[in-house]
Formats: sequence, structure tokens, C-alpha cells
Amino acid sequence: MSQRPELSAGEALVGLLEAYGVDTIFGIPGVHNVEMYRALPRSGIRHILTRHEQGAGFMADGYARATGRPGVCFTITGPGLTNILTAMGQAWSDSSPMLVVSSCLDIGDSAQGRGRLHEMRSQLTVAQAVTSFARQALTAADIRDAIAEAFSIFATSRPRPCYLEIPVDLLSAPAGPGWQARVMPKIPRGADDVLESAARLLEEARQPLMILGGGARGASAEALVIAERIGATVMTTVAGKGVFPESHPLSAGFHLSRSGAKQLIAQSDVVLAVGTELSETDFWDGYRIDATLIDIKGKLIRIDLDPGSLVRPHAAYLPILSDSRAALAFMAARIRNSASTKNLGLETAARLRASETFGPLRVALRKVLQVIREGLPRETVIASDMTQIAYAANEDFPMDVPGKWYHPNGFATLGFALPAGIGAKVGVGKKCPVAVLIGDYGIQFTLNEIGTAVELGIPLIILLWNNDALGEIRDDMVRKGIQPNAVTLRNPDFQALARAYGCASERPETLKALATAIATALKADGPTLIEMTPRMVEA
Repeated sequence: MSQRPELSAGEALVGLLEAYGVDTIFGIPGVHNVEMYRALPRSGIRHILTRHEQGAGFMADGYARATGRPGVCFTITGPGLTNILTAMGQAWSDSSPMLVVSSCLDIGDSAQGRGRLHEMRSQLTVAQAVTSFARQALTAADIRDAIAEAFSIFATSRPRPCYLEIPVDLLSAPAGPGWQARVMPKIPRGADDVLESAARLLEEARQPLMILGGGARGASAEALVIAERIGATVMTTVAGKGVFPESHPLSAGFHLSRSGAKQLIAQSDVVLAVGTELSETDFWDGYRIDATLIDIKGKLIRIDLDPGSLVRPHAAYLPILSDSRAALAFMAARIRNSASTKNLGLETAARLRASETFGPLRVALRKVLQVIREGLPRETVIASDMTQIAYAANEDFPMDVPGKWYHPNGFATLGFALPAGIGAKVGVGKKCPVAVLIGDYGIQFTLNEIGTAVELGIPLIILLWNNDALGEIRDDMVRKGIQPNAVTLRNPDFQALARAYGCASERPETLKALATAIATALKADGPTLIEMTPRMVEA
């Protein structure tokens, strides 16, 4: 990319992002960052104007999960950053690549307490809490180097947010020469001898178990080959849902919180964990949430791009710092069939899938989820929220395609699903449908982004579960002997709100009507809100 020397740093920034392959930016222009917007009209980058910076961050997260490319955001000084921090925290926890570029106060007047507009003592310190990399640029060269470093991290490391802040006066300063994208390093692969050892351990295992996390999304085919050759029972984390087809007889799906799963982990002589922290949120059972309670007696093989995850909270017999696909491909080519363990793997998976009994609420939610699953094409992307129907779906909504299930599992923030679904739909375009699974309370965190979806004209299916309560918290209070309080609310008329934004809306009264509403929404030219209630199950 050639640059005229008289270009400002703000203009050159846009050209550089385009050179690194950025095609979409989510954000809101403000008085402090307008110089970032000067070159956008003549670039090939599409800017998505959101209703709130938190929405911009969640959209960038959904876009990143759907495309595998970093989601990029522009924010302003002060409140722009603080508004987007929640979304950055979710991306940090769930390993989504995100680049947030913010303005900050002038170089000579930063954090001096002079009452400047949007002044903070240290934006950088705040951003460091939820990023892999955070920099303040003081020169044009700093901007170029920081962008290069961020994309190097995206190319080779555990994907997480990166942050760059640029002083307002630097944005309008001359850019100078040298604004070219740099050659990126290659993603690491484990050493051959260590991978050979891992292959032998799995091949010789009497009761092998595989646990696949979000970091294994790109290695679905390789994981399938290994599982079938060694007859391993396969479980996934929430982030890994769909990495291994849940319809496969060796699949135990996401059932890590069940007591039977913990027993299986303890009984397995070799456990292969790929792209997962083995964190407490995946083993949460509603009462005891400490992941260190998991007892891994067998030999643990861990494959991950994060060095820290290779050694905590469980010590690995073979820690392998590697891209999951490269490592599993190497191992799959060297593992021979071990038919003697296959029947045990099949029996164990079937037993685990059938090991739990459910109460009336879960039975009702399963009926609703069955209608949704039957109504949506198998390749549909689904962004879910922190709500009872999504918790049930994590276990009971079968996914056979990797990289299609987006749940805010780690940071566990409300309001994620709607903007994440919008970002995902921007990323996938017409390739596949996108649906949102969200609750009546959570949607009110980011309800305003329905306006963004309408403005974009994207066919998004918003499946709203309305039980007029913070149902999971209410039930948790009951379980713990606390009189339920502060868990009921007066909801707005969601149908009227949707129509006010120009969004199509439906409130089916029966499960059959729900199926019809989903079929109609799949053919729509814009977003459709489908409001579901517990009464529809009883009808």
C-alpha cells in the first residue's frame, strides 16, 4: 500500500487496517475520533454504526467468531472505552480476536486533571485488564508498530482482544511513509517427538476420553478421525459445541457438569484436552463450581496455544503448545485403529447422554428447543445469552457443525446475544442463517441494537424467551433457602417495541405456531422478533 506523505495518521490508520484484510469496522464517531473516519469513505472498509459502544464490541465478537478474523472497533476517549469494556471482557474470556482502537487526550495534556472532555486518569490501565496487548501511541511509527504487533498476536497466539489508543492531536499529525502491512509469523505446531508420544498414548489407551474446547473449532475433521480410530468418548465444552458432531454415537455432547461426566474423567486412563482451559464454568453444576474438584487420575494430554492453559489448573502429562488442527492432523496420520476400545467408547457415550433426569421446567424447555432445532437449517449460527433456555440448549440443542454456537460462557454477561448475532450475520452474509436465543431481561441490556439490525436490513431471527422474571436467579434463591426478591419485573410490550424499530414481530401461542413463525422469519428480508412464553408449551 503506497501512502502520500501528507496523509494524517488517522487516514493512514484506515489504509493500514485495510491492508491487513479488515473489511468491517464497528463503532460510533465522536468529536475526539473523527479523524479516524476521514479516510473511511474512500476505503473498501464497511463501517457499522451501532447504538452503543457495548453493542459495537459484541458485534465485533460475533463477527470474529463467525469469520475467524479479528473484529475491529473504533471508540472515543473516556466513555467510549468504558462502554465497550464489558464486551472486551467477554471476548477475553471466550477467546475472540478483537482490535479496539480508541482516541485519548492530547499527548501534552493527558491525565493532568485539567477537566478535559472525557478525561480519565489512565485509559490504558483500564484496558489492560481485558486485553492481551494494550498500547498508547505517541508517534505515527507507534501506530504502525502496534497494529503490526496486534495482528501478529492474532496470527499466532490465543485469540483475545488487543487495544490501541491514539492521542487526538496525533490523529491529525502527518503520517509519514512506511504504512505497509508486514509479513506475519506462522502459527506454532508442537514438536514431532512430543506429538508422536501423544499418538502412542492414545493408541494404547484402554479407556480414552477426548474433551474439545473452542480452541479446537478448526480441527473438527481431525478430531473425528482420531476419535473413531481409538474409540474415544468425546465431550465438548460450551465453546466447543459442534466441534464433534453431537449426532455421532461417540459423542457425549456438552455434559461436563453432570456427575457421570466427572466420574468418566476420573476413570479414563488417557484424557486428550484440546483448546480448553478446563475452567470452572464448564463444570458448573449449580452448587459446587470449583474446577479443581475434577479428578484426573489418567495421563492428561493438553494441546493449546496458551502456555498458561497447558499447566493450570491441572498438570498435564504431555503439554503441547500448538495449533490444534496442525497437532491433531499430525497425530491422526500416525494413529492406527484400536477396535478393542470402540464398543466401550460407544457404551460410555450413550450412558452419559441418558444419565440425567429433568424437572418440569427442563422438560418444557426441551420441547421448545426441539421445535427450534427442527425449524432451523443445521448450518445456522446461533448466538445465545445468559438465560434459562440457553442453559438448557447448551446440553439439549444438538449441533453437528463447528463454529456455529456462540454462548457468553466465561465472563457470562447479559445482552451478548443480540449484537453478537448481528455481527455474525454481517460476517457470514448470505452463507447461512443466524438466530439469537435470548431472555426477556437480557435483551433489555442491548435492545437498542434492533435498530442497527433493521438499518442493515439483515434477516436475523430473534428468539425471545419471556418468563417475566430473572428465572435462573429466582430458582437459585429457592435452592439456597433465600426468599425470592428482586427477580420479577414489569416487561415492556416487546411486540410494540419491535414494530417501533421497524422489526417484524410474532408471538406464537402454540409450539406449532412457533414452527410456522420460524419458517416465515427464515424467508424475511429483515430481522424478526419471535416472543416465546411458557404458556405456548401448555397450549
